Amino acid sequence: MASLCVRQTSPLRGAGLHACGFATLRQSRPQDKNSDGPIFQYVGEHRKPNHKVFVWGFSFTGALGIPSFVVPDSGRKRPRKYQLAPYRLDTSEKITSAACGYGFTLIASSTKDVNKVWGMGLNKDSQLGFQRTQHSRHVSYDYVLEPSPVALPLTEPLQTRVVQVSCGRAHSLVLTDKEGVFSLGNNAYGQCGRRIVDNEVYSGSHVIHKIKGFSGRVAQVACGQDHSLFLTHTGKVYACGWGADGQTGLGHYNVSCHPVELGGDLAGVEVQQISTYGDCSLAVGRDGQLYGWGNSEYHQLASVTDTMQVNSPRHLPLKGCGKIVKAACGGTQVAVLNENGEVFVWGYGILGKGPKLSESATPEMIPPTLLGRSDFSPKVHVAKLSCGLDNFAAVTNQGELFVWGKNVRGCLGIGKKKDQFFPWRVCVPGQVVDVACGVDHMVALVKSLL
Repeated sequence: MASLCVRQTSPLRGAGLHACGFATLRQSRPQDKNSDGPIFQYVGEHRKPNHKVFVWGFSFTGALGIPSFVVPDSGRKRPRKYQLAPYRLDTSEKITSAACGYGFTLIASSTKDVNKVWGMGLNKDSQLGFQRTQHSRHVSYDYVLEPSPVALPLTEPLQTRVVQVSCGRAHSLVLTDKEGVFSLGNNAYGQCGRRIVDNEVYSGSHVIHKIKGFSGRVAQVACGQDHSLFLTHTGKVYACGWGADGQTGLGHYNVSCHPVELGGDLAGVEVQQISTYGDCSLAVGRDGQLYGWGNSEYHQLASVTDTMQVNSPRHLPLKGCGKIVKAACGGTQVAVLNENGEVFVWGYGILGKGPKLSESATPEMIPPTLLGRSDFSPKVHVAKLSCGLDNFAAVTNQGELFVWGKNVRGCLGIGKKKDQFFPWRVCVPGQVVDVACGVDHMVALVKSLL
């Protein structure tokens, strides 16, 4: 524990600040009758926190938004393929939402300025919108090395805010508060919610589509590998895109190019949250029940079926998990968070309970002590949960970030390339507000006094 350095100062000189400390000791003045002891003054006590963005993982696609990692500047001799620890991304806006795709990243601000969304990384399918090169106004480029504005076709750009962004394998979704949902990128399977055009060229595309067909305002969006999910404010779930594993939940295994409302066990259920990243999809009802559909090759839906594909939402009876408030669904693994801040995992991969547990058809609780709880901090619990293709991330109510899973290209940010079998705390200078997981990189939104 760091020591507290103090310095006593003369009443005539006022309070001073010791060079090595965090507080000063001030002797009370004779006329100050209410103060009969030392007064501690803490640096930053009245300072408002700064909102920052930290990135880490594989940098060669440009997904981290640090150009000098890919093209060395004068001060760097060689490119940096892997950033194994959190690195601050220089952004002037307060970023409120982030999403990691397959080699690319979207970040967004709730500002009413014209620029609200920025993209970086792989852009071969225009999943970051049309991005011009510095040398030509008409030629696009396939890799965006630094955060670049994504021009949305908004009718009222100064009145509309961006609520959330989400990224799939090669497509993106942008949710706004007043103008609905916009999609961009690859639409080969209808995942952008528009008509499929044979032999459509996505590189250098200007197409940004406003998705229609919802019965109410959309409250959340989620990109799977090649499908999309939408949750309305009334609790209804819609889906479109690739359905070969049943991941759209529309009762068939075909492609759907327009959003369609889901039925099955979700009929009449008011959903509060949706999650997908690979080819399995989950939904959490407001009553705390979990529902799932799609790929079940890795026992994701084993509580209700032995089949490998489920094309319609099924209620997943989870014993001993309590009331579920959030689900996180990756490529082969699943995690849920209950109202007590406890995390349960199942599926296949590194689940977070050591190298001996690599496969489970039933939920396994991760001991809270591995996620920050102790005798000194008995009230610490997980507040947010996220899942990449092969990794997990949990944020506690104290703003601490824990990660575990496959450490593909250093995506866990723990300072090494080895896989992490138990939750490990990531050293970030500040309180983590939210985190986005990808295939080989992560993004954290942090609140800091520094």
